[in-house]
Amino acid sequence: MIRKILLSAAFVAALTQISTAQTKLQTGIWRGALKTDGGKIMQVVIAVNDSTSINTLGKFRATIPFNFEVRNAGDKQQLTIINSNERFKVTDVVLKGDSVFIKMPLFDSEFRLKQTGNTLSGHFIKHLGEKDVPMDFTATAATPYRFFKDAEKPQYNVSGRWSAIIGEGEGRDTTVGEFKQTGAKVTGTFLTTTGDYRFLEGTVAGNKLYLSCFDGGHAFLFTADISGDKTIANGKFFSGATGKDVWIATRDENAKLPDAYSLTALKPGYKKLDFTFKDLAGKPVSLTDARFKNKVVIVQILGSWCPNCMDETAYMVNYYKKYQPKGVEVVGLAYERTTDFTKSQKTLLQLKNRFDIKYPLLITGFTNNKAETAKSLPALTKVVGFPTTIIIDKTGDVRKIHTGFSGPGTGAHYTEFISEFEKLTDDLLAEKPKA
Repeated sequence: MIRKILLSAAFVAALTQISTAQTKLQTGIWRGALKTDGGKIMQVVIAVNDSTSINTLGKFRATIPFNFEVRNAGDKQQLTIINSNERFKVTDVVLKGDSVFIKMPLFDSEFRLKQTGNTLSGHFIKHLGEKDVPMDFTATAATPYRFFKDAEKPQYNVSGRWSAIIGEGEGRDTTVGEFKQTGAKVTGTFLTTTGDYRFLEGTVAGNKLYLSCFDGGHAFLFTADISGDKTIANGKFFSGATGKDVWIATRDENAKLPDAYSLTALKPGYKKLDFTFKDLAGKPVSLTDARFKNKVVIVQILGSWCPNCMDETAYMVNYYKKYQPKGVEVVGLAYERTTDFTKSQKTLLQLKNRFDIKYPLLITGFTNNKAETAKSLPALTKVVGFPTTIIIDKTGDVRKIHTGFSGPGTGAHYTEFISEFEKLTDDLLAEKPKA
């Protein structure tokens, strides 16, 4: 009888071990795939340098692929999302039986999945203020490729700078594409007047270009035909669950964007910025407060939903450590997807904790609609995009306004911005008070 009991206990322990092993995700590189909504059929004509392209976006579901790595961290597991040189760590991974729940550290989004062997299926869900937007999602373990396991040999090399137009009509956006291709692998981004498309990664297969990115908040897919060494045509751009547009590009090593300091200004008759908004604890904060007196002040217009704002915040945290002792203050004005203070507070606390932000974040109570943003700061002519950074001198006068942010995915543009921005700060700190 005793022997039978011991055997039964061992058997139960073995079953428990097997059950535990099955709930864990296989470590290593996975391939994830988000499915877009079919959307509507759209045909447009776009032109670059006197050449035209007719693009038809059919009613079909595109797949936005990306890679991530699963690692063990003690008795838990973590993910690292891979986009080119970016590594985005996700630590909130919960496994219950065959269910997997993954909460992203930013952007108020999550995965709810079912594990079957070495595959995952379910949904990626973005919480957008008053509604949730789901996307179908699948993932496969031990799959290091992004687009193709065995891709066709590339016919062209897209390395270099391109003048690109994304969209058409009023939504038409002139951008600069910068790519680096090694073999079939391509990395790079599109720079725009309001920021960049962050770390894009993909491949050239035959005469086709494929690029994608997923950062927990945004999912992008670019596809196109490469028509010779100087033309990219028939481009299709998918964003999130429903975003669908067209694009075209021509090689132009001299392509550049307007000066980011020229896009937003003060209205005539204004020299100063004036606002009072509540911080995360509900305390009103104004530029007239003592902490800002006789200081160089950086006002950061941002939103926790905005990837370019996250890049700027990552930089601004280190900038603040360096310059706050020298007489600089930073204050972030948050424009969230909702006017609900409690909901905004929750997402901004995630942001604060993720980056260990020491400067105040204020909940404006206005949404990320640009007209609403401009209404909240009546001294500004307009707000072109997020982030927008306002530089104020020691007397309280607005000296410059910078639209957008070229993040680390833009390479040299990022380092150039830092150099220029910190020189401007040094110059303003060196100014003597007016008599």
